[in-house]
Order: sequence, then structure tokens, then C-alpha cells
Amino acid sequence: MAKISLAIGLRTLFTALGSLMVATLIYTIFKDGLPFRKELLTPWMAATLIDFYINVAALAIWVAYKESNWISSILWIILLIGLGSIATCAYIVLQFSKLSSEESLRDPMYYVLLKHPNKNDDEVGQKRKQHSFVVTLRILFTVLGSFMLGTLLYTLITDGSPFRMELLTPWMTATLIDFYINVVALAVWVAYKECSWISAVFWIVLLISFGSITTCVYIVWKLFQITCQDPVYLILVRRCGERAENKYNSISGEAT
Repeated sequence: MAKISLAIGLRTLFTALGSLMVATLIYTIFKDGLPFRKELLTPWMAATLIDFYINVAALAIWVAYKESNWISSILWIILLIGLGSIATCAYIVLQFSKLSSEESLRDPMYYVLLKHPNKNDDEVGQKRKQHSFVVTLRILFTVLGSFMLGTLLYTLITDGSPFRMELLTPWMTATLIDFYINVVALAVWVAYKECSWISAVFWIVLLISFGSITTCVYIVWKLFQITCQDPVYLILVRRCGERAENKYNSISGEAT
């Protein structure tokens, strides 16, 4: 029952957060007009947008993995880029809504995070693809994290501290809300993955404080905890107790 309550709780949470972002977006458009104005693109707004879209890149890779075809993957990624956390919340709520009662009872986060095995999939081909992604993702998120760190340092040096009231324009506020709703999604994943609440809280505090720099460090760290021969999906789920790959394979057996 506790796990079913978790599924309902998370679905409710992301429904509420998505609704909050929709309301924020509508309010900001009415109050401050459209965001496509050059004067809004201050150095700190540009840095915040880079931070935002690096997190979106992490979420987009998960969506591309989850979707069964490239058309739906591309559609959802376009929505993530265009609508930000509204699309994130909609996608997560949709994934929780697809769970059966049995999946909600067994491990809702596991079934939401992982692509359900398809009996028509070429298992060897799928594993080869997943293996080839491990090194690619290590490099990608190392580059993205380094780029964000460089952006942060450059903006601090050239434009000073971000903690100034004049920077908190209506669109900056809306962008920060958008950014932190995506951080909530990533924090839920981190809390699920970590085997202790101490490490979970530690990483969530870093996510809140350093944004996508922490996202990239965390993903790269988890990627280095698996070998290049391991399937990349193992970084999505916790590895306490039963090996995640064995559990996934048992689900695959049920699907066939």
C-alpha cells in the first residue's frame, strides 16, 4: 500500500507543479509581456537558461530512452525545450498513469524510470547500443558540466553576484520556478537511487545550490560506477540489494 501511495503522491505532486508552472507562465505573460525581448537577456538570465537547458538535456535523454519510437521521442523533446517543466510534469504524470496496480504495488519508480521490455526487441542489439552509450554519456555530461562551471565563473567575474534585487525581473522569477520544478524531478530520482537518506539529502542540497553542475557530476559519477560492458539503463535505478539488471531481465521474461 505504501508504494501505491507513493505512485499517487508523486502523480499528484507533478500535477500540482505542472499546474503551478502553467499559472506562472500565464501570469508573467499578462504582467510582463512575451519573453522574446533582447533586454531580458541579461548575463545572469543567459547563465540561468544554460543551466536550465543542461538539466533539460538530461531529462530529454531519459525520454528518448523511454519512448518506443523516434517520432514520439522527438515530439516530447521539442515540448521539453519549448515548454520546460510543464512538459516534464506532463510526461511524468503520464508515465505514472500508465502503471498497472501490480506495478504500483511492486516498485512504481522502477517501472516509471525503465523502459518496459518489448518481446519484439532484439536483446543483443539493444544491449550493444546501451553499452556504446556509456562512454558517450560520460564524455557528454563531463563537457556539459565543465561548460556550465565555466559559464558560472565567467558570469560571476563579468557581472558580479546574482543576489541582486534588480535581477529578479518577472521573467527571471518564472525561469527560476521553471528551473527548480525540473530540479524537483531530478531530486526525486536521486532520492530513489541513493541507498541512504544522508547521501540523498547531500546530493539534493547540491542540486538546489549548483543546479546542472551537480546533475552532470552525479550522472558522470554513476556512469563510472558501471563498466562499459554494463547496460547504461543501470544508472537509472538503485543497486542496493538485488542487481537491477537481473530484475530487469526477469521483467523481460514476463513480457515474453
